[in-house]
Amino acid sequence: MTNSDYNWSQMSLDELEHFHYVEIAPAMTRDSKEAASSIPTYRWLTKQGYSGIAYALREHHDLTVTEFYEEVIGISEKSSGDDYDWMISCDSTIEKIERYLNTRQKRRNHSDNTVNSKRSRLAQFARIYEDIHGHSDIHRYLDEGEPIEKEITRCLAVFDEIDDRRSTTESKIKYFSEIKQFYDHLVNLTEADENPIERVMNEFDLEREDPDNKTVGTQQMRNIYATARDNSQKLLILGLGGWGLRPNEVASLHRSQIKTGDEGHRQIEFDERKNGPGTVSIIYGYDVLEKRANSLTDEGWNGYLFPSSTSKTGHINPATVNNRFKRISQRAGVTVDGELPTAKMGRRFWYSLYKEAMSELYEQLEPVAEDQGSSSISVIESNYLPKKVRREHRHRYMKKELAAVFDV
Repeated sequence: MTNSDYNWSQMSLDELEHFHYVEIAPAMTRDSKEAASSIPTYRWLTKQGYSGIAYALREHHDLTVTEFYEEVIGISEKSSGDDYDWMISCDSTIEKIERYLNTRQKRRNHSDNTVNSKRSRLAQFARIYEDIHGHSDIHRYLDEGEPIEKEITRCLAVFDEIDDRRSTTESKIKYFSEIKQFYDHLVNLTEADENPIERVMNEFDLEREDPDNKTVGTQQMRNIYATARDNSQKLLILGLGGWGLRPNEVASLHRSQIKTGDEGHRQIEFDERKNGPGTVSIIYGYDVLEKRANSLTDEGWNGYLFPSSTSKTGHINPATVNNRFKRISQRAGVTVDGELPTAKMGRRFWYSLYKEAMSELYEQLEPVAEDQGSSSISVIESNYLPKKVRREHRHRYMKKELAAVFDV
């Protein structure tokens, strides 16, 4: 497409921001010469047929391309940790953020551009926090023994401001996810007992407005599971749609990961996930996993629940998980927009189901919130339900949703 195919002059700033996420960023990802976390050059924009965005920004929004990417998209290429203007008063917050960024760069090989983008988003969060609460020591209340609900309320006020400033879902997801990962880092280092951002994010509708975010429906998942011919196929489907595992996590699932939690709950432990170490609760379907493991107890079994004698890893690869899920879906006659669903769509089903379960739980708490004059059900949940009770409630609601799908 060329410049003439886009009505640049009629696009609002919101629409230009959305255009970046749905058109420009994917094109940058496909082009090895341009990193999606960097500011595109004018030469590259012209080559791709996007040069009109520069004119629209300059003439209608009084912004250069660089200003647009720094101020609207949140990408900055000219600022490193040494010379960055944080515009906050708390040195310890700066130190913690820089430590977090250093670990990301060293352990996950993040580029300088990616680190700069993360720094920009975290700095904005700290600045807004200081504007609202009078200081930017965002760690202060996480190690003083103060009830977590108070910090949730503080962070919720910051997120409300970010929600007002960021116009597209894609932009909000990037900001909110970055902040959550930073707090996860603090929890992993035992510098915080709990991540307040997790429940703050539940207050916002952050479902991506993206055609790639498709999933299968409840009845479709029932049909897929009912079509499974053995425990191996059932376990694969449960891993994706019943436990929310990534395809690569299903492929490499090992018996040594299956643990019993402090309160008797079965769970899957991961030394390293996308956002760090973690566990996944097996709320429903453990019997399928147990049967699968018992069927593999032959001498020489390597412990993988989906072993492969031809793979160097000793287990099947994620592509095999995807192909198997698609074949079962084909037998079940299930399609999504005319195409066979992918393993990722199976995983997204778990998220949609979890969202429904949480909505039902929150409906039960709405009268309490109204009586207390609170606009945040998450805060009410924290105030009136201890952590153990909150987990039991979530598991109970989720188990009911899962049973309705997989009890076939």
